[in-house]
Amino acid sequence: MTDTLLNHRAEGPASAPPLLLGPSLGTSYALWDKVAPELSSHRVIRWDLPGHGGSAAHLIGPGAGVGDLADLVLALADSLGVERFAYAGVSLGGAVGLHLAVHHPERVTSLAVICSSAHFNGSKPWEERAERVRREGMEWLLESANARWFAGDFTVPELVRDHAEADPEAYAACCDALASFDLRDRLTGISAPTLLIAGRQDPATPPPHLREIADAVPRATLVELPGASHLAPAQCPEAVLTALRAHLDGGAKRGMEVRREVLGDAHVDRAQARQTPFTARFQDFISRYAWGEIWTDPTLSRRERSMITLTALVAHGHYDELAMHVRAARRNGLTPEEIGAVLLQTAVYCGVPAANSAFATAQRVLAEETEG
Repeated sequence: MTDTLLNHRAEGPASAPPLLLGPSLGTSYALWDKVAPELSSHRVIRWDLPGHGGSAAHLIGPGAGVGDLADLVLALADSLGVERFAYAGVSLGGAVGLHLAVHHPERVTSLAVICSSAHFNGSKPWEERAERVRREGMEWLLESANARWFAGDFTVPELVRDHAEADPEAYAACCDALASFDLRDRLTGISAPTLLIAGRQDPATPPPHLREIADAVPRATLVELPGASHLAPAQCPEAVLTALRAHLDGGAKRGMEVRREVLGDAHVDRAQARQTPFTARFQDFISRYAWGEIWTDPTLSRRERSMITLTALVAHGHYDELAMHVRAARRNGLTPEEIGAVLLQTAVYCGVPAANSAFATAQRVLAEETEG
């Protein structure tokens, strides 16, 4: 616990794309225990609400808004050196994500809103809950926790314990935030790729709440989970994981498509066949970053990218890679004469010996093409 920052847990390599996970009211980051460790392609950062888990209660006060919680999340991200991040949140944590996507779009690369809403059924129920919690504490809420959170006889004792141990004043301030939250008129301005996950048995934020967001946010995707109630990551972790992976790995999927288009199915199939647990994350990095972000950037054509790539490979003496990219250059529309002109240019700027080796490599590849 710190006095100035939200308590958090970071998992995964610091070099991986960051993913922030927000909790529901009354829970801690333990809500994500069955999901976070499986998102190993990201640097996963889970955080606790003020007065919940390990976060200090004084970080929030009466009359707080969701924007105040969002500011605490941004302060946490800044302290960790995280400028841009993917975000997923449940209930109040999802509302924080919506606020960030609306008010700080430059920080959010993608958004997943789980069992949440753009509004929480008006202010009165939350004002009444806040008033009673301030007067009586948390115990009266525990009797209904399982019914509000889970479907059937399912329960997670650790989360119920988190509920019991939450600081009443901080919990009430979070209720104040929910009471004043309504972003329905701002949803069309969300530009981040957005996933909505609804639990079909969720009494707090039933599927129509998520459909309302999906209908308003451009190109949003909606997934409804049978058998899931309000805390879907705890009750249906595999289903949530499947939806999150498909959403978060969109860049890798598009990157793999481009990789196959440029390098050919045979090469990519061989690379995939050689993949091991040791190299899997590197292969994912290549698909996501090199092919999913750089090669898909429309600023340069694929022909231009091939010419630049050939030059860079000659400059560094990567002749095995050069052979592969000579084939890719042909697939991207370069003629043998244009490839020769690129290599001749490298003789001037990379040196004659480097160009000599490059011409030999390219001649072999082009001869194989003719023979084939």
